[in-house]
Amino acid sequence: MIAKMSKVYVVTRKDDRDRLLDALRDLGAVHLAPVDPGRAVADEQTLTAIADLDRAMQLVAGVEGAGAAPDLSPIEAARETLQIHRESGERRGRLAALHRQLEQLSIWGDVKLDQFAQLRQAGIDVRFFAVPAKALAEIRAECVQVVGERPGKRLLAAVIDRTGAFQTPESAKPVELPTKDRPSIRAEAAQIDAALKKDAHRLSQLASLVDRMRGERNRLAGKAQYTIAQRGGLAEAELFALQGWTPEDEAVTLAGRLAAAGPAAAVHRMPPAEDEQPPTLIRYPKWASPVAGLFNVLGIAPGYREHDVSSAFMIALPIFAAILISDAGYGLLFMLAPIVFRRQVESKIGRDLKNLTVVIGALSVGWGIITGSFFGVNMAKLLTGHEPLIVVSQSDQSREMLMRISFTIGAVHLSIAQLWKALVLFPRPNFLAKIGWAIFLWGMYGVVLMFTLNGPNVRETPYIYLLLAGGALAILFASPSRNIPKMVGLGMAKFPLAAIGTFSDIMSYVRLMAVGLASSVLAGSFNELATTAGAVLMVPILIFGHGLSIGLCMIALFAHGVRLNVLEFSNNFGMEWAGYPYSPFGRKH
Repeated sequence: MIAKMSKVYVVTRKDDRDRLLDALRDLGAVHLAPVDPGRAVADEQTLTAIADLDRAMQLVAGVEGAGAAPDLSPIEAARETLQIHRESGERRGRLAALHRQLEQLSIWGDVKLDQFAQLRQAGIDVRFFAVPAKALAEIRAECVQVVGERPGKRLLAAVIDRTGAFQTPESAKPVELPTKDRPSIRAEAAQIDAALKKDAHRLSQLASLVDRMRGERNRLAGKAQYTIAQRGGLAEAELFALQGWTPEDEAVTLAGRLAAAGPAAAVHRMPPAEDEQPPTLIRYPKWASPVAGLFNVLGIAPGYREHDVSSAFMIALPIFAAILISDAGYGLLFMLAPIVFRRQVESKIGRDLKNLTVVIGALSVGWGIITGSFFGVNMAKLLTGHEPLIVVSQSDQSREMLMRISFTIGAVHLSIAQLWKALVLFPRPNFLAKIGWAIFLWGMYGVVLMFTLNGPNVRETPYIYLLLAGGALAILFASPSRNIPKMVGLGMAKFPLAAIGTFSDIMSYVRLMAVGLASSVLAGSFNELATTAGAVLMVPILIFGHGLSIGLCMIALFAHGVRLNVLEFSNNFGMEWAGYPYSPFGRKH
């Protein structure tokens, strides 16, 4: 449920400004809205420090702390981390360039340039020419020696003639000695490699300070928020005023709570105007609260006047995820790992997302039992000798069944969105348009089956009546008006693209079949590869293969499972995700 908001104005004496801000920060009850957004900015120095700390913590996130923690402040540690990162990048670029030079100079071998200088001092001048093989015999000199090959079917010839009267054919092109030799390049590369190892060691020491950096980052974020609150208020004569948003049920007691906190302040509250967009506070049902973690990761929030669809997400997403994962063994890992390593997982992704992962794992185990797959092994056939209830394989029969299941899930999911929106719009006449689209969706379901699974011609099935009846309602009540021709004309104009959209929306759910089948086939393929690779390679192949498959499953959850909810379902429901989250002014921990 999206909490109703009240706009509140808080006024106190100018001298009590800081006391009021301290009280509001302790209460953590008001989402401040600056009077003048142009002035409500933090100091550049503070913002820069926060950005440096964020970047540094990101860089050392995957580095294991080692050795004694350096005696540095968090800001100093962050800036040294950033400096090491920049310098290491430059060193790696230089190292790559040196390796390319080594490859290009391979024709010269390991000869040092100072050796040629010593020969010149002794009166022996060695010159090099790129010459076609057939013209090699035309060179007249004391000594001619082929030392390598050049592009274009040419030979690299070393020519020595102490008289200086040697002769070369016109086709011979002089080749200058390189500016650096391979031994010196190797020496420089060794120095850079040693510096990179030193950098890595220093980063592991700096990683020991990540908790201090996080604490300093939170402190500075609180300072920045406090500065924004100060500058975002209105200071006139002897008064200081703030405005913001607070949940309606909490706004009633705000004045009393402020009075108990100390500063004398007047509080005025009022409902939001039609043209105002308050922040969105979702009060999740306890069973649907895990989806809050997903919304936070995606950075999305419904608009204040939109609707809370967290319950629908909490039901649909784990089902989609289970089909995408399509393996009881993987599901068991998703379910048990967050429970066994609860503290570590919660510290990384938060409690809500951890709980969502557990639910996804549990449903994946259930779907894996139905499909009989356990780490790519057909356990149903292995234990009972019979195929599982639903076979996930590359056979035509299996693919057709999985596609039919996917399309059916899609039609149910999308028609729920349309009917839910109809309930929201009732009793306004346009609720009938949404009922029409829900009916039309099931008619389009028949069209999808006809084109993809060689189903019967829609004109010979009841699906045609669903298309006609649903389409008629969708056209007639898309833009209700007393002007009947106008109402029908607007409905007809909107209908074609929307009708095509229902076809593509249902087709989008085929990704459930495709990804689930790919996951199952990939796991089975690695099992087969491991059994034929021998005892030594079997375990590494299994670990790599199933690790890769699990990683792809995690990507699929966001790329496909989330998409079907955030795009297809939300579009049919009419969600714009135009909101911003309720973030009250409070202390940072």
